[in-house]
Amino acid sequence: MFKNYLKIAIRNLTRNKVFSVINIAGLSLGLTCCMLIVLYTKDEVSFDRFQENRDQLYRVMVTSKDERETRTFGFTNAIHGPTFKQDIPEIREVIRAQSNSFVIKKGNELLKEDILFADAPFFSVFSMPLLSGDPQKVLSDIHSIVLSEDMAEKYFGSKNAVGQTMNLKIGDEFEPFVVSGVAKRCPQNSSIQFDAVLPFAYQEAKGWTDNEWMGFYMNTFLLLHQKADYHAVIRKMNQVSRTKTVVEPGKEKDRNAVVFGLMPFLDMHLQSGGGEQHNGLDHASSPIYSYILSGIAIFILLIACINFVNLTVARSLNRAKEIGVRKVVGGLRKQLIYQFLGESFLLSFLAFALAVVFTQMALPFFNELANKQLALSYLLDTGLVSGYVALFFLTGLVAGVYPALVLSGFSPVQTLYNRTKLTQKNYLTKGLVIFQFALSVCLVIGTIVIYAQFEYLTNKDLGYNDQNLMSFSLGRGGPGKEVMEVVQNELKNTAGIASVAAFNGNYNGTGAKIDGHEIGFGYIGVSDEFLNTLQIPVLKGRNFSKSYSTDPEEAIVVNEAFVKRAGLKNPIGQEVNFEWKNKKMKIIGVIRDYHYASLKDTIAPLVLTQDPNYRISTIFAKLDSKDTPATIKAIEKIFRNHIKNLPFEYKFEDEANLKRYESEAKWKQMITLAAVLSIFVSCIGLFGLATFNAEMRVKEIGIRKVLGASVASITTLLSMDFVKLVLISIIIALPISYYGANMWLQDFPYRIPMSWSYFAVAAFLAIAIAVLTVSYQSIRAAMLNPVQSLRTE
Repeated sequence: MFKNYLKIAIRNLTRNKVFSVINIAGLSLGLTCCMLIVLYTKDEVSFDRFQENRDQLYRVMVTSKDERETRTFGFTNAIHGPTFKQDIPEIREVIRAQSNSFVIKKGNELLKEDILFADAPFFSVFSMPLLSGDPQKVLSDIHSIVLSEDMAEKYFGSKNAVGQTMNLKIGDEFEPFVVSGVAKRCPQNSSIQFDAVLPFAYQEAKGWTDNEWMGFYMNTFLLLHQKADYHAVIRKMNQVSRTKTVVEPGKEKDRNAVVFGLMPFLDMHLQSGGGEQHNGLDHASSPIYSYILSGIAIFILLIACINFVNLTVARSLNRAKEIGVRKVVGGLRKQLIYQFLGESFLLSFLAFALAVVFTQMALPFFNELANKQLALSYLLDTGLVSGYVALFFLTGLVAGVYPALVLSGFSPVQTLYNRTKLTQKNYLTKGLVIFQFALSVCLVIGTIVIYAQFEYLTNKDLGYNDQNLMSFSLGRGGPGKEVMEVVQNELKNTAGIASVAAFNGNYNGTGAKIDGHEIGFGYIGVSDEFLNTLQIPVLKGRNFSKSYSTDPEEAIVVNEAFVKRAGLKNPIGQEVNFEWKNKKMKIIGVIRDYHYASLKDTIAPLVLTQDPNYRISTIFAKLDSKDTPATIKAIEKIFRNHIKNLPFEYKFEDEANLKRYESEAKWKQMITLAAVLSIFVSCIGLFGLATFNAEMRVKEIGIRKVLGASVASITTLLSMDFVKLVLISIIIALPISYYGANMWLQDFPYRIPMSWSYFAVAAFLAIAIAVLTVSYQSIRAAMLNPVQSLRTE
């Protein structure tokens, strides 16, 4: 019996080639999207390498409160973890992690690499697989180093690098470290990322660590015992903190300004509250991305299934007599349902097979788009295979059950007398067309909004001029005041350089008091030419000047955000109390706010200083763009004349700023592709419906032409039925897309205003595409010879 149903299904599908091709194409595209998104989502949430300790591993979090704000971040100090372990028996192990850049000598070449400092149990706690070396011992010697397989091949040409020596620049000298192990490449979906690991004990031996309880600059992870209650551990951590924190008399309340917490390691990857991604942590994501992509894939698959239902019902008149004859000769409704479901499942199977091929073909492009390294082998998972089998049956049922029930229920008398007019009265078909086009219009509007927001982020005035602005570092801490001045003077006299400035290289966070109120802000050291080179205007007061010898010790310049946060009406001359360095400094100038961080963050209060303790280390050179390559070579020559044992590395600020929005650029491409696919799949269905509609009305068209109707009027008549449905879908999609776009934009402190033009463009595109899709069949039907269409009567 199964063979008979299969033969009939194959015969029907091959007999109706247009129907089969349209449905297989639509379903396969929808399934391809689903497979790609499943691969993406699996990669986002998979942490197979942490199976041993995944349920007991936590990241220490800190919540800091002051009079104006509450912040949560994932940074701690060197003393926190070991003290917690000593005083809290539920803690099995503590891992501190901090990354630093080091210059490494490779023959005569100098290279800069980021290296992670970690405690000795790092490889055993995180179950990091080693190609060579004992995970319990590889970090036991403070002069040992563990390399990733990629870094081992880069420096030694082989993964068998154990016993080899690497020379790292420590201070002004190179110090040897012996390779004690080689680790497997970190999977891309891992939050822990490293190329090389040094023992944290080396930092302690060098005296580099800061043991203040109120300092925060590294990551700390706790491995708890299996039966430990992490809520109880949090309470004990804060008890320990209150006991150990030393504050000045009268400031006991400051002990409660910092609250410790724990975040489960596996939650950290998909939570934006996980803190900044530094010190060995990377690739943090947001579950909203997976939700959006999954929703898009489901939308496209739904549109494909809607096409199947609509086209099958539209073909009902062509098969009405077949169904009537089957019923007259004794065919049961159950048998007809089996037949139609068989056709649906056969078509779904062909679409699935084609989707696998499409997925493999699309993976290289999708990997580049999503910045992933996905492979089709990811799908060879028991859970995923089961899920895809379920998806296959669900797709077959969703696409085929309604047509099967409707077609099998035709009355044989009506069908044999050609009185069935289901396709003309089928409100479900029209409703499904409206639904699928509403989804497509929503995606088109989403694409337009994302594109507009990306353009806004990349073209907005930053408050300073980043064009032709080159920066490079002269080493951590700077080369010293005299060398820095010599370098700047030589650069100023170099052809192709318009101006030169310098700053300390980092926007460090700190705090001070104004009128007894605490305020947090960014704190940077700058040269006199900093504001002029970056073209940042002074709104009030003055800039730093060598004419005022007291500026380095007494003067600061602040931005507008600082003035606003401090509530200052007349900021010039106001004293700011830097208690942590026992010094009061005066505000001499107020500069315009400028975006020194991403536009995804609001402009924070900022203080500029010329404090001699803030050693200047980074040069800004404003180029005139006449001969940039020659100017860069001249700058490199000056650099190499004065800076030894450091590689010359530079960047242009406009490129660096653009790089901050890589994820938005990727999302713009992905959503655009999804919108194009959804429109394409919807138009496939619309084309099929237009084809069947023209076939059904061929005799009506013939009569109209005999009575004098023009091709244009007939084309308009046939097209308007579908255009009306698209107009309804636009009306439904507009408020939904407006709400969704506004919700997405809420994550950006600087965002575009919602414009009616976005919706007008989307509506115009939807109508234009729909008209172009159906007009071909409409014109073709309108141009048929009426004699041929009426002769069959």
